[in-house]
Amino acid sequence: MKTLIGSTAAAALTVCLCLAAPVSAQGLDGVVQLDVLDGGRTAKGTYLGALRLTLKDGWKTYWRAPGDAGIPPQFDWTGSRNVGDVSITWPAPEIFDQNGLQSIGYEDQLVLPVEITPKNPAKTVHLRGEMDLGVCKDVCIPERLDFDHTLDADAGRNPAIAAALAQRPYSAREGRVSKASCRLTPTADGMQIEARVTMPSAGGREVAVIEPGNPALWASQPDTVRQGDTLIARSEIINASGAPFALDRSEIRITVLGAKHAVDIKGCSAG
Repeated sequence: MKTLIGSTAAAALTVCLCLAAPVSAQGLDGVVQLDVLDGGRTAKGTYLGALRLTLKDGWKTYWRAPGDAGIPPQFDWTGSRNVGDVSITWPAPEIFDQNGLQSIGYEDQLVLPVEITPKNPAKTVHLRGEMDLGVCKDVCIPERLDFDHTLDADAGRNPAIAAALAQRPYSAREGRVSKASCRLTPTADGMQIEARVTMPSAGGREVAVIEPGNPALWASQPDTVRQGDTLIARSEIINASGAPFALDRSEIRITVLGAKHAVDIKGCSAG
């Protein structure tokens, strides 16, 4: 089901987009290093690899939904050869609170598993491209890192990749989610979404993250509360252009981050 509304861009979104614009980071070389790890070929014929980011002490980088003050990572694979589908598995991130703002990401090191389906199974896979990301300590800066690597089909099991895959969020089934619904209400600037997820506690303080499923849209950090067996998260979604937009509930993604584990919920019913 889709809901169509008109909206105007909010100031908070304008600030966020300005922070994400690529700028020069001269004088800060060595803050983060990117390596490509080999994990060999899988039984189904795909290649398993990973992008490993190693950060200097005290620095952090961001998850795909970075929170109030983060810079979302972006990938450019266009220089690669024999690459068909690319699937990324994000390990469960941490929550950082600083100066009243909340960001979501990783400290010290991030191993990001990547599964590649080759266009031609008989040929090698060569990864070449760029990763744009934000890194933060006392200040936040954008970085652009190049990678250029031919994947080794005969590589054995890589413990770092295996550990990162084990840190992925639970699926809705694994997290024992029995129901996920979303109520959509037009606002002056966009759309309010109220997500209700019936599931056992993920442990300690639970934080829900809502992704609209459209990169042109931005969702504010939800207010998250638990009422018995139901977690309730409210957020506002806006469009920077001010143009009307549609929300498809099947594309909405809700991730619950808890002290014990995280749960990844794809799609929600009408609330």
